[in-house]
Amino acid sequence: MNEKLDLNIRKVYASLRKSEKKTADYILNYKGSFTELTLEKIANDADVSQPTVLRFIKALGYSGFKEFRYVLAKEDERDENDGFLYGFKFTENDDVSIVPEKVISTSIEQLKNTLLSISQESLKSAVDTIINAESVVVYYVENSSCVAEDLITKLMYLGINCCSYSDYYTQAVSARNLKKGDVAIGISYSGCSKGTVDAVIQAKRAGATVIAITNFSNALIVKYADLVLCTSDRQFMYGSAIFSRVSQMAVIDMIYTGIILSDYKKYTSILDRNSRIIKKQAYENSDI
Repeated sequence: MNEKLDLNIRKVYASLRKSEKKTADYILNYKGSFTELTLEKIANDADVSQPTVLRFIKALGYSGFKEFRYVLAKEDERDENDGFLYGFKFTENDDVSIVPEKVISTSIEQLKNTLLSISQESLKSAVDTIINAESVVVYYVENSSCVAEDLITKLMYLGINCCSYSDYYTQAVSARNLKKGDVAIGISYSGCSKGTVDAVIQAKRAGATVIAITNFSNALIVKYADLVLCTSDRQFMYGSAIFSRVSQMAVIDMIYTGIILSDYKKYTSILDRNSRIIKKQAYENSDI
């Protein structure tokens, strides 16, 4: 499937109805010849009604099945070697020469799957909650540190009162001291990291609003979250840690951009002011 159509489906996926998502899943995972697809076949194979398929097609911006089928038929004309190769796994027989292709293609796939999982409503709610918070505290452990630090830095640049904790004991004390009006953000790829989950449990009991950034919609941390930003729902490669940062960093950028767009003049003014401060810490070309 070409990049444009693939991304278009993933972009609207979160806003689709449950039955329309079944149609989207069918198209995204279809392995046969696209010229064989008919409205009836898609409906039967996806176990949905024909009107549902047509609603899905309309959601993508096509006028009807005829136009959509034409786009699908073009898929059979493309070179089979074109595009990215997804879902690679490393083996002991692989050579370092294939690393760039495998790493980049797997990262791209995870970002695409993030489009399937991210709810526009949840993102907007998370942005609104953060900008209206009295204080924002971020909890994390180990591999989520770079993601948490990036979030804290971006929020600080926007003038939002925030801090972060990774030590189990300071997390526990901090979470207990939160109150209604505060926001606790737990970042955990697995959603099961004890320190992070325990912190958000304490934060919720204290009355704070909890936002969870995790990879799995059924993770333990979700049980205690008021808002969830789920990045993929799929397991990637050995140990999961290699690609956990890719989609999480993208979500942080979504939050950052969403906050700016919520009040463009206000936040760009703050950014300009803080940028002048940071600029003083950089060498001028004439100084070198």
